[in-house]
Amino acid sequence: MNTMTVLAAGGGFFRNLDSPGKWADIGQATLDTLVMLAGALPLTGLVGLPLGVLLFLWGPRQLHERRGPYAVLALAVNVLRSVPFIILMIAMIPLTLAVMGTSLGVRGAILPLVVGAAPFYARLVETALREVDRGVIEATLAMGATTWQLVWRVLLPEARPGLVAGATVTTIAVVGFTAMGGTIGSGGLGDLAFRDGYQRSQTDVALVTVVLLLLLVQAVQMLGDRLVARYSRR
Repeated sequence: MNTMTVLAAGGGFFRNLDSPGKWADIGQATLDTLVMLAGALPLTGLVGLPLGVLLFLWGPRQLHERRGPYAVLALAVNVLRSVPFIILMIAMIPLTLAVMGTSLGVRGAILPLVVGAAPFYARLVETALREVDRGVIEATLAMGATTWQLVWRVLLPEARPGLVAGATVTTIAVVGFTAMGGTIGSGGLGDLAFRDGYQRSQTDVALVTVVLLLLLVQAVQMLGDRLVARYSRR
């Protein structure tokens, strides 16, 4: 008889996992976390990528350097990405209610997740674009390429490994955001860990949620590393 069996039989550390419906709750919380990621990540990319491109184009010594707009955009990005996510969720409750119809649950978490993650990804996009060889950019412009052609045919393809690496880091950050949002009712594994693991002192449930989050992060990191290696070889 192993240690796990002894603890369960004696009503020990893992006793809460044997309560009716507990594994169903864990499964639903995992699904809710995945739904939040599926809803927030595409929007984060759609917002963060253009913001990062603008930060690059308007930045110092770049093709369309604009000090005023760059300063305003950079300030907004820095402010949003520096606000702790829980505080951001609370501050956005009126806006979330107006846009999403609720500030609770999976639906109420999508908008704050995007607002919190998009500026973060935008900075990573800007950094990746700055790594593109300046000579390649100048050669493309010398051939008469427009700004649109430069971005889509040169900058984004050349910066693809950095963009994928940035997307990986951003995804992991969003996983952390979903866990933090659980403390104020966003649902998912964070909500289960806080509600059952902390408020009801069910440490075994909290441990399972932590393990599931670690596995999710590890899966994201492994996928991101494989994609970066693939695009770096091209």
